[in-house]
Formats: sequence, structure tokens, C-alpha cells
Amino acid sequence: MLTRRSFIKQSSLGAAALSASSFASFNPKEFLFQKGKTLKLSLAQWSIHRAINAGQLKAGDFASIASKDYGIKAIEYVNSFYKAFGKDEKFWSGMKQRALDAGVSSLLIMVDEEGDLGNPSDAERKIAVENHFKWVNAAKILGCHSIRVNAFGDGYKEIVRDALLDGIALLADYSSKVNINIIIENHGLYSSDGRWLTGIIREINKPNVGTLPDFGNWCLTAKWGSTQFDNCKDAYDRYLGVADFLPFAKGVSAKSYRFDSKGNETKIDYYRMLRMVKDSQFDGYIGIEYEGETHTEPEGIRLTKALLEKVWKSLT
Repeated sequence: MLTRRSFIKQSSLGAAALSASSFASFNPKEFLFQKGKTLKLSLAQWSIHRAINAGQLKAGDFASIASKDYGIKAIEYVNSFYKAFGKDEKFWSGMKQRALDAGVSSLLIMVDEEGDLGNPSDAERKIAVENHFKWVNAAKILGCHSIRVNAFGDGYKEIVRDALLDGIALLADYSSKVNINIIIENHGLYSSDGRWLTGIIREINKPNVGTLPDFGNWCLTAKWGSTQFDNCKDAYDRYLGVADFLPFAKGVSAKSYRFDSKGNETKIDYYRMLRMVKDSQFDGYIGIEYEGETHTEPEGIRLTKALLEKVWKSLT
């Protein structure tokens, strides 16, 4: 099985070859039904990571793949595919033109393995913050609204919390100069504790700091937080977590693993999830992120897209 961590290491080596508040504090004003909302879909590049890793698809063709193969006109990049080009402004200008040629909007870059923004060491945390700068700059060139970061750090919760208050704020100050948001995904360990993480966001209190709630990834005992294989020892309730994150959301990640014969996701109640999304103030893109192994990646993407469209239409 190829985990996100092992894949990131592999793709880093090969890059040079690439040509809600919680229910307890629920505020009804944050969840007013908006009848006029339309479903806007994007494609997360992680949905095709196996094909890229196998050399069947090229990361540079992502925009045209999303448009031609799936009829999706907005995309979310993964930095692991472009490690060799992080600071290459000419490369990112070329990627922007590819997206424009395909009629596709670039929304965000998902950034992994650039150091922990919650590292208790001041010196190491400073390095991590600065490592993210190149992805902020790339996102600006592409025309994205955000980079997605991780809220990782070693130590007790209070120690990591204090470090994140500093690390995230410093990165947000840098990115605010070019109008890029810093958004945090639930990605395991403390970052999948919805109340804890949103408390940090409230304390930072910067308009360009928000969340990317993922329907999966709520495992509190493992980095990356996957709940795909029922081997997580302690998981945050996924529906509570999405509710925690939605008031701060600048994107939503529709994770999917497996589908039954009726086209429903077998682990995640999409009706319940999309009811919360549709009833919230969030009116951005919902990213398709198929991560399962039962279906091929094209099948998983199409099944997720069809389910999102079906459920959204059914909600009144």
C-alpha cells in the first residue's frame, strides 16, 4: 500500500525528472441555509497520484486532464509533484498558461513535508515557515487563492499550540502581502482535533487564515490521519470535525474511499456532510479527492463526482 508519506518521499526523489465551531458552541448565524448556492467542483491532484507515480500521467498535464477527462474546470495542486520547481517562476508561469489554455482555474497548492509550522524549536520553526514561502509565491503566479498547510509539531498540545500560533501567524503575514490564504487541513494527530485547531485559528485572528475540512483524515493517533482502513485507535467524529471547520473554510475536500452498487460512499455519509456544507456560509469549491484502492482512480473520481452532483441536487 502506498501511503501519503511514502509517496511524498518517492515523488520528491523523482521530481527532477518532470518535464464549525463545535456543536457545543454552535452559532446558528453561521449556518443559515442559502438556496442560491450552486455546486462548484474542483479536482485534487492526489486523486491521480498513483497514475502520476507510475508514469502513466504527467503532473504538468494536470489542468488538461481535469478538463478533458472529467469535465472539471478547477484544480488543486500537490507540491510533492513539483519539488524541483518550487522556486522556478518561469515553470509556474508556464503552468499558469497551461491552465488558461485548458479553461481551468487554479485554486490552491497542497503543501507537505516542508517542516513543521508547530515545531517547538524557534530556529527549526523559522526554517519551516521560510520553506513555505516559495509555495506562496508559486500560488500567486498560478492565480490560486490559498496554500494548504499542515498543523504538525512534536510535544504536548500546549507546546505545539504555542508554536503554531507563531508559525502560522508568521506565514500568514508573509502571504497576506500577495493576497494568498493559509488554510489548514485536518491531517491527523492534533490537527484532527477540530475544537483545538479552530481555537488556534480564532486566536491568530487573521482574515487570510482558515481551514480546508476534509471528510476523511480524522485519526488523532497517526500523521496524515487516514481513516480508510479501520485501524485508527482514536478518531475525532468526522461530522463534528467538519462542523468545527466550516465557519473558517476556504475550501472543502470531499474525500472518498469506496462505493457500493448504488454509488454511495460506504464510510462517509455524503448526505449528512453536504447538508452541513450547503447550510453553512461556505460557498466555494468542493474538491474531489478519491483516495481508495477498490476502484481505479478514474472510476473513483467519476463516482465521487456523480455522488456529489446527486446529493447536492437532492438537498432542498
